[in-house]
Amino acid sequence: MTVVAVLGAGKIGELVLSGLLRAGWPAGKLLVTTRRSARGDELRERYGIRVVDNATAVAEAEVLAIAVKPQDADALLAEIGPKIPADKLIISLCAGLPTGFFAARLPEGTPVVRVMTNTPALVDEAMTAISAGPHATGEHLAVAEEMFKPLGATIRVPESQQDAVTALSGSGPAYFYLLVEAMIDAGILLGLPRQVAHELIVQTAIGSAVMLRDSGEHPVKLREAVTSPAGTTISAIRELENHGVRAALLAALEAARDRAREIAEQSS
Repeated sequence: MTVVAVLGAGKIGELVLSGLLRAGWPAGKLLVTTRRSARGDELRERYGIRVVDNATAVAEAEVLAIAVKPQDADALLAEIGPKIPADKLIISLCAGLPTGFFAARLPEGTPVVRVMTNTPALVDEAMTAISAGPHATGEHLAVAEEMFKPLGATIRVPESQQDAVTALSGSGPAYFYLLVEAMIDAGILLGLPRQVAHELIVQTAIGSAVMLRDSGEHPVKLREAVTSPAGTTISAIRELENHGVRAALLAALEAARDRAREIAEQSS
């Protein structure tokens, strides 16, 4: 298998490492870099992988997965950019940063693949969107897919759609958690014990998601199947519409997309 170095071992970096190991990627084929030695010791003990410096990662790995915070990417590339051969594959996990950001700081012709995954990778149910930079080929995209398919589902999208992907699926788990939290609180308000409300809503969420995935039906049809004339569900939906829940979601995703664009502009 390809030797992969993950540069930056925060939440996303560790998520990728742990997912690759669960999928059977040999620990000997994985490297990681960290800013703090204590963090490196923690990852070495937890996963049995090598913790190296950036120069070693560049020299030994065939793929460099950059998982630092977007605001830290410029300094990292200033350090390693001149040392990177033009045929080294760069995979960016930096939210908001376009492949052009990397192209301007790397040798001419360096292939860059932009990836947006999400935290359900921790349970191998991620949604990962993959986009090719100007010099990335189908072979480079296939390498990225090989890395991320074990973490869940993958999809190829034009890079122009990545800010929307960030808003929809990258940040998406947080929206669902917020909705579940609110529904649990509602259950408590209605007189249910917290644990009972939690079990009811979590299993309902799981079942609904599986139906959406496996039935092939449009969500409108699935919703209508639950919505009887003059029944309880339509009364609840009327209140959701009266409180502008649909409009709030649209505005929220637009705000997330706009913030991704701001990050790119601030880093350019």
